[in-house]
Amino acid sequence: MNTQRLPTTPLGPERRSGRFKRVLLVVAVAIVTSVITVWLAATYLLPREFKPVKLNDREAQVLDAKLALLDPAGGPTASAPGKERGDVPAHRSQGRAPLTPERYDERGASRQIRLTERELNALLARNTNLAHKLAIDLSKDLASAKLLIPLDPDFPFVGGKTLRVTAGLELRYDHRNPVVMLKGVSVWGVPIPNAWLGGLKNVDLVREFGAERGFWQAFAAGVENIRVEEGALSIKLKE
Repeated sequence: MNTQRLPTTPLGPERRSGRFKRVLLVVAVAIVTSVITVWLAATYLLPREFKPVKLNDREAQVLDAKLALLDPAGGPTASAPGKERGDVPAHRSQGRAPLTPERYDERGASRQIRLTERELNALLARNTNLAHKLAIDLSKDLASAKLLIPLDPDFPFVGGKTLRVTAGLELRYDHRNPVVMLKGVSVWGVPIPNAWLGGLKNVDLVREFGAERGFWQAFAAGVENIRVEEGALSIKLKE
């Protein structure tokens, strides 16, 4: 039985060029995918701690004056030489003036609380150990937070990693009532479904639960105005 071998024709320049381009495309996609994977892992699985906010001398004096109005007994104290104001511990006993008996009087007392974004973050650095793990952002009618949560090494799949949580809370005053509305929560940049949040996303918590006796009713009854601006939070309390 005779078999005839078909003649082979060498690949032309155009076919060789097309195959070479496909190989280059595959290599390029692999490199880009690897870079994106490393970036996502570094950003979400191994996020860096936040840098604490440290106020300058003028900003620290303004914040101390505000705190003195809210808590005269725990007002500002002299910092130890070489010690940053942001490193002052929460419970300070040295350098505080002794208490004197005083008759209670509300006349002339300010019911306005106004803190800037930098002041809020500086308070975290001054009075808590959350400065490296929690950061607050204030924008128009919105308070946003970033939180880093170290996971237990025995946690499945992602044990020993750092959980990055972001959340947004709408804060404003409308129709003589404060509005507090959860805008969403994300974990590692992935928004959590509303069903997992108990259906509370984009729900006015004061309107939803203010009719019941409890925290939200008392909160609404005691707030005359609340406003979040770009970089500042203002709250005015009722008498």
